Amino acid sequence: MGIRETLGEYFGFAEHGTNLDREIRAGITTFLTMSYIVVVNPSIMTDQPETEFLDGIAIQGLSAGQIEQKLAVITILSAFTATLVMALYANRPFAQAPGLGLNAFFAFTVVGSLGVPWQTALAAVFVEGIIFVLLTVAGVRKYVIEAFPEPVKFAVGAGIGAFLAIIGLEAMGIVVNDPATYITLGGVASDPVAILSVVGLFFTFALYARGVRGSIIIGILATILAGVVVTFAGLVQPGVVASPAIQQGGFDASALTSPDYDIRPLAGAFVSGLVGDPAANLDAFAFSLVVFTFFFVDFFDTAGTLTGVGQAAGFLDENGDLPEIEKPLLSDGIGTTVGAMLGTSTVTTYIESATGVEEGGRTGMTALVVALLFLGSLVLVPLAAFIPLYASHIALVVVAVIMLGNLTDIQWDDVTHAAPAGMTVLIMPFTYNIGYGIAAGIITYPIVKAAAGEFEDIRPLQVLLAALFVIYFIVRTGGVLSAIGG
Repeated sequence: MGIRETLGEYFGFAEHGTNLDREIRAGITTFLTMSYIVVVNPSIMTDQPETEFLDGIAIQGLSAGQIEQKLAVITILSAFTATLVMALYANRPFAQAPGLGLNAFFAFTVVGSLGVPWQTALAAVFVEGIIFVLLTVAGVRKYVIEAFPEPVKFAVGAGIGAFLAIIGLEAMGIVVNDPATYITLGGVASDPVAILSVVGLFFTFALYARGVRGSIIIGILATILAGVVVTFAGLVQPGVVASPAIQQGGFDASALTSPDYDIRPLAGAFVSGLVGDPAANLDAFAFSLVVFTFFFVDFFDTAGTLTGVGQAAGFLDENGDLPEIEKPLLSDGIGTTVGAMLGTSTVTTYIESATGVEEGGRTGMTALVVALLFLGSLVLVPLAAFIPLYASHIALVVVAVIMLGNLTDIQWDDVTHAAPAGMTVLIMPFTYNIGYGIAAGIITYPIVKAAAGEFEDIRPLQVLLAALFVIYFIVRTGGVLSAIGG
């Protein structure tokens, strides 16, 4: 039996209507759209010396640049490990890596505002991961997710699509910040990034409309190449639309970063955060609230991503549930635990997995390709950074448009469905958080159902979830954490 047949039998290609070539193409697409995390996660997690307060990991004797190099390696290792478990155990085309938003909460809120030692913050992530694993094994996480109201389940995919759209459009310079209106149209006729993004986006849409296989990855690579060409030709300054290594008429290898593989100052540091010197003044209640916050956000963020991407892949059953969801949930819990042990914040399933799904990825083979590409980037860390953010995020906008089609599954003529579904879709992009969108929908559902007198449609667990979300928002936004930290 050849390698193709062996992989096909292990991952069930025939059962899922896919093949090896399609899975590899999907894996490459997902990797390209999320490879930015290798650069972004270290920059967020590391304390920046130019700020007046501690806002991340700082290690005596090491510069911010040296810490970022170590964190780049840790980011890759945690993404590889978690995604490998997803591939071989869960057999789903979902990729994992340290989550954006949660890493910012780790650095700016827990370490920065609350003054919790970074080692203790890692310990909180580790404890969260252990709780995740135990609850998954016990079947609690699956039970909670399946209790989501039906309109919320069907709205998650579209909400994630809107979330992907705003992330992608901002990275592409098409949408920019505005002090008066918050966001506005960018310089689509003057900004080189926006111009190339628009051209690349329409080129990708055209390929997709023509039914070209691999249209998303072709669009990304073509946009990267265009950035290299205009930079090399001197039409745009180096570092604007291509890697700083690309110079006018030449190539500067010194602009590429070299990785530092010695991660000992970070790996295992969570232990001292629990029982060492950093834990000497540990407030058990404050620590519990930090764990609670990490847990709550990651729990529903992961649930939303699995449901939304599963919907795009056609995995959901007639009740809107993802079959055998406990397997990807357990992979997520293991990833978070291993990530904390290595020295990074919560590892979670990435919404960018939707790009690979759209390319036809249906099995763990897609995730295996992503995992192997992350592992390979250990040798070529600069290669991941070589992919401009605007180019890779073209895929997010394309997939966002496709995922908005999930709105047709919602009963818009029934306000008890329209209100929770609408809140789910709207809150996600405007708060930059999948979990908050789900929370808004879950809180809305029992209120409108009760107002309509349809009490028989309300399950006790849905009321409990709504109450827990209200408590969470009080803790998260009511100044409770800040008061304890002070």
